[in-house]
Amino acid sequence: MASLAIAVTTGMPFLELAIPCHIFGTDRIQPPPDWYDLRVCAIGPAGETPLAGPWFSTRTPYGVAELVSADTVLVPASADVHGDPPDELVAALRTAHRRGARVVSLCSGAFTLAATGLLDGRTAATHWMYAELLAERYPAVSVDPSVLYVDHGDVLTGAGSTASIDVCLHLIREDYGTEVANSLARQLVAPAHRPGGQAQYIETPLPERSDDSLAPVLHWAAERLRHPITVADLARHANTSPRTLVRRFHAATGTTPMQWIQSQRIARARELLESTDLPVERVAEIAGLGTAANLRRHFARAMGVPPVDYRRTYRAARAA
Repeated sequence: MASLAIAVTTGMPFLELAIPCHIFGTDRIQPPPDWYDLRVCAIGPAGETPLAGPWFSTRTPYGVAELVSADTVLVPASADVHGDPPDELVAALRTAHRRGARVVSLCSGAFTLAATGLLDGRTAATHWMYAELLAERYPAVSVDPSVLYVDHGDVLTGAGSTASIDVCLHLIREDYGTEVANSLARQLVAPAHRPGGQAQYIETPLPERSDDSLAPVLHWAAERLRHPITVADLARHANTSPRTLVRRFHAATGTTPMQWIQSQRIARARELLESTDLPVERVAEIAGLGTAANLRRHFARAMGVPPVDYRRTYRAARAA
């Protein structure tokens, strides 16, 4: 069972703490039997830790010792983006990272990670409102204000507020596979996001669920990946012209319709490779990639390894 520690400091915003506690610690979502051993760790004096606002506080028996020994350490947010994080937390994060822990920040938690030096020379994400300030305070960090999260493997930084859900689902996808992550996304009524296979992965958020969004047409396309889909098909379903669809699509997803569909097909192939023993030819057909040769070409380009090697490596890691 992997251990996951969440660092809590006085004055920390509540939302970014509540999201990982709910996703990693609740019984409602029926997690696998080897689910995370979650520890909420208070930084500072023992007892209640008041959060931002007058309504919430935390009481936990865990502290720095449990944080330092965890497999994954998560910093939900910073209490003060203009000040310095607690020295005790900075030292604990450095120690945890040295002993091999994966260190993750949500929203303004990137300021705490930057203070440790772990982000020096790396690209990092944070809430777009704080991106300029983060870059100004920590010039050794390359801040990208437009992405949902950046994953370097040992260090991961995420954007703010509800983007924290996407970061948590990405961690689950990496630790437990696509099927588990997608199942949790459905139970959370959240969009499953595209998988990442590189050492650094940048994710583009899906559009908001508003009346004029592309959510219905995205759902329609995702349900028909095994069939041919053209821009004209998408435009027809969205009741608009192809040119308007392409413009709206780029504004909503940051990519083109066909690139988005291709990424969804790769994600579907990855899920099938992880959860079934289907031959590569059948995986290619179900995922809408046509032939085995086509699957191998596109999968290797996106994931860095051929489908068969990916399946073998994934199962060896899960067995370990």
